[in-house]
Amino acid sequence: MTSETQVLHWHVIGELADFIEGQPVRRVIDGHEIAIFRVDDNLYALGDRCTHGDASLSEGWVEDGCVECPLHQAKFNLATGAVERRPAKVPVRAYPIRSEGDVVSVGI
Repeated sequence: MTSETQVLHWHVIGELADFIEGQPVRRVIDGHEIAIFRVDDNLYALGDRCTHGDASLSEGWVEDGCVECPLHQAKFNLATGAVERRPAKVPVRAYPIRSEGDVVSVGI
């Protein structure tokens, strides 16, 4: 499915005040485990499971636009989900996220 034909379903995941810098939040939406990060007033949403060690990225360390897996220290780009440091080889899914007023939603 190309991005032109992809249909997103937006799910409310909270209010802006629920997402505090330095405190990732985990949500499960329609079976998707998602980690939400707030960095410099920007919100990012990634699949919550490291593709290398199956650890929760919402329990990882956030620095320089990346999240570090707490298990084996693989790093993933918050904006794209791309692998920034091995041992992971496969990126995690990046979900679109938006805020309308104080309401935050993620697209699946």
